[in-house]
Amino acid sequence: MDDTDRAILRELQTDGRIAYADLGPRVGLSPSAARQRLTRLLESKAVQVVGVTDPMAMGGQAMALLGIGVDGDPRLVADALAERPEVVYAVLTSGGFDLFAEVVTPGPKDLLDFVNDVVRPLEGVREIRSFPYFGIHTHRFLWDVG
Repeated sequence: MDDTDRAILRELQTDGRIAYADLGPRVGLSPSAARQRLTRLLESKAVQVVGVTDPMAMGGQAMALLGIGVDGDPRLVADALAERPEVVYAVLTSGGFDLFAEVVTPGPKDLLDFVNDVVRPLEGVREIRSFPYFGIHTHRFLWDVG
């Protein structure tokens, strides 16, 4: 992946529906060259084009990242959390927490209830630290592409 490929990816992160006629000039290519580059990235599986929903725009009003410490196998807790509709993602870590889970609920009380009534009772959970973010109506998921 070279600098031009990275420029294409940065533009797509900003607007995933950008027309090749606009994309090409922004990255220093003709529209057809931009299309060829993106096609190559897609075919090589280095890039996927996916739709990402904004949970806050879909009715969620309270979001939090939960840092969870587990006694035993954290994969079991991650699997249990992944079954819940409130959980956007659950990921195992090798840092200060055994796993992180991002959750979205209709409101702050629902977030508190989820942590206390769903997460705490899971077998093996010994610690939860909640990092809530309320009332955020827009956020962007951007990966550094270089």
